[in-house]
Amino acid sequence: MDSSAFDFKGRHVAVAGGSNGINFGIAQAFAHAGARLTVLSRSADKVAAAAQRLEALGTEALGIPADVRQPEALERAFAAGAERFGPIDVLVSGAAGNFLASALDMSPNAFKTVVDIDLLGSFNVARLAHAHLRKPGACVIQISAGQAFTPTPFQAHVCAAKAGVDMLTQVLALEWGPQGIRINSIVPGPIADTEGLKRLAPTDDTMAAMAQRVPLKRLGRIEDISRMAMMLASDWGSYITGAVIPVDGGLALTGPRDFTAAAAASKRGAAP
Repeated sequence: MDSSAFDFKGRHVAVAGGSNGINFGIAQAFAHAGARLTVLSRSADKVAAAAQRLEALGTEALGIPADVRQPEALERAFAAGAERFGPIDVLVSGAAGNFLASALDMSPNAFKTVVDIDLLGSFNVARLAHAHLRKPGACVIQISAGQAFTPTPFQAHVCAAKAGVDMLTQVLALEWGPQGIRINSIVPGPIADTEGLKRLAPTDDTMAAMAQRVPLKRLGRIEDISRMAMMLASDWGSYITGAVIPVDGGLALTGPRDFTAAAAASKRGAAP
């Protein structure tokens, strides 16, 4: 097999929600492979720090503050990235929000906030980046969640939003395929050292229980996700589009998760 497929030298990779966690890990992986990065995040300080860390790896990086809920900010950000680095070869859309709450404990505004970030934000990122995607040849990667297809108590907002993200992925694969644009969803399992896992497993006990629930008996690593992203973006993934791919150690095979204990711990203030 040709390992040069994972050489992204000179290619432009844009990452929305890329200042920390899984998304920043994906940005780092592409930076190591030679890509030039445009990183978007709500916090100006965090996105500037992320760009500095990426440039320390020997690549070029542009950090731009932009909220995925604000189309005008995204439009400006993608235009600025394209002006500096050229058409976008890889777009990663990973902005997300989450917390544990039953439907009755959740206000309509709290539900709307997560849907606005996860679903509307995913649409905004794809829609506003489209003008700057390389045609043909661009790859769009959505970061989804297992709640998209596993009904999960205390996660009504995320289940609804991420199910929408995966369906959006499939619709855009149909609409944009003729332009030579591929789009897929990666579905991470419980990934260690991420804010998302800390919210869903806020204590050592709930974290250990989560790991034991995974058929592979371990938590995932950020590089597990970044490697899948690079494969999808490479020539090895050139005939893959509209796919929803779990990278979860088999967790999706085990059925709905019980977050009752974690939700109780979160209410007691154990969650960050």
